[in-house]
Amino acid sequence: MKKLPIARTEISQIIEENFCYVDKTMFIKKLVDDGQRYYFLSRPRRFGKSLLIDTLYAAFAGKKDIFKGLYLENNWDWSVKYPVIKISFGGGTVNNILQLHQSIDFSLRYTAKDYNIKLTENFIPKRFHELIIKLNEKYQQPVVILIDEYDKPLLDNLTETGVDEIRKELASFYSVLKDASNYIKFVFLTGVSKFSKTSIFSKLNNITDISLEEKYADICGYTQNDLETIFADYLHDVDLEKVKEWYNGYNFTGESVYNPYDILMFLWNKKYIAHWFETGTPTFLLNLIKERKFHIPDLQNISISGTQMKEFDIHNIDLEVLLYQTGYLTIKEVIQIGSEYIYRLKIPNLEVKMGLTAYVFRMFYGAGSSSSKRTKLVEKIYFSLYDKKPQNLQAAFHSYFSGIPIDWYRKNNISEYEGFYSSMFYTFFAGIGLDTYAEEQTNKGKIDLVVIMKPAIYIFEFKMKTNPKNALQQIKDNKYYEKYLSENKDIFLIGIEFDTKIQNISMFEYEKLAK
Repeated sequence: MKKLPIARTEISQIIEENFCYVDKTMFIKKLVDDGQRYYFLSRPRRFGKSLLIDTLYAAFAGKKDIFKGLYLENNWDWSVKYPVIKISFGGGTVNNILQLHQSIDFSLRYTAKDYNIKLTENFIPKRFHELIIKLNEKYQQPVVILIDEYDKPLLDNLTETGVDEIRKELASFYSVLKDASNYIKFVFLTGVSKFSKTSIFSKLNNITDISLEEKYADICGYTQNDLETIFADYLHDVDLEKVKEWYNGYNFTGESVYNPYDILMFLWNKKYIAHWFETGTPTFLLNLIKERKFHIPDLQNISISGTQMKEFDIHNIDLEVLLYQTGYLTIKEVIQIGSEYIYRLKIPNLEVKMGLTAYVFRMFYGAGSSSSKRTKLVEKIYFSLYDKKPQNLQAAFHSYFSGIPIDWYRKNNISEYEGFYSSMFYTFFAGIGLDTYAEEQTNKGKIDLVVIMKPAIYIFEFKMKTNPKNALQQIKDNKYYEKYLSENKDIFLIGIEFDTKIQNISMFEYEKLAK
């Protein structure tokens, strides 16, 4: 893409030292050569969608000097310049119809002023149509229209009562793209979700969704080769495998890629922290996880259809699809069954796994305790495992469950489900960065939970008090430990029983496997 600094002011140190470029301009040429006029691309937030829009703008506006040394410099018709309308909903938050009108009106008037065009229509869709026609007439060229984060006004209000009104207004505005098609050269929209009931996609039946097209899979994001070549000067003494474990893993049916924001922030401070996760994880999404009692370990083993992947219904929110489209899940594998495609999903990397599970941990336990108390609990449980003293876990986790406010149990029946308690163990261990695996498959069945540390391996089995089977005995009977004998580490077998009456651990047993 355009030779820009790898970040803006927040990473000034790297900007001042050098410029780093990732040339993706071949995708611009490919889009035009494919012969389609209307495109849509879905990617999670902070994934380079805005930079892609800026690059498209520069190419169609004929700014050849920007592309010096890049693929497009010698593979584009620079003799023709097109008028471009660029609209972005990425900045700020739209809370109501008035603010939506003001946002769109500003973009239209700004473009009109830039091209020295006077607009007379007051109705927003008509003003948009008017701008397209007048640009075409003035420059005798069809118009290019670029819309960034087209769905952000909807996402900002997804759980609000006014979302339908905003949806209708956007549908009316976007319908102009079809009505004015005779004056249009090229349309490109970006967003997080493809809303199935937003008329832009029902009326624009010729729009091409490239979100899951393999040939465009890497149009946004950094590949491993990009990291190791373009950013080589910043990688001295950096553990590339650790960087990959933390930040790589996003897949859109092509090569796995990094979120650019993560890499830029990591190169700036060289800290392995949840850079992307902490920039604005939507509260409504995490509340949905809580309300639906979603079994967090299941995030590593989700399958959805191709139809589900491509669309999203405001009034029937599919949590798994929302988690994928917002970047908390990514594609693990694609399976074709007849004419249908099945997408198996997973958590993309350690950053998301730790960020998501830590948030769930704080959401439950943090609601009734101080941060210092949570920190002490984390330390106690971590060192119980590290020092191979599982006998200390019982009191620590008893305190953990005691810290969950009683209101959580009164408002729902989560305490009746074994999955709730096992999820709490999983989110705790994964949230503090331990190597944690849920429902590990063996030839004798599935292990509820495994934690692998340098000093030892811990195998957990969970049961409700009403279950007559003994949790520890099940581990031994099914020989779950056999899968880990080759690790040559101490192995501890831990059986835990929960009682819904006391809403806590009622039995804790453990054994160290004899060598």
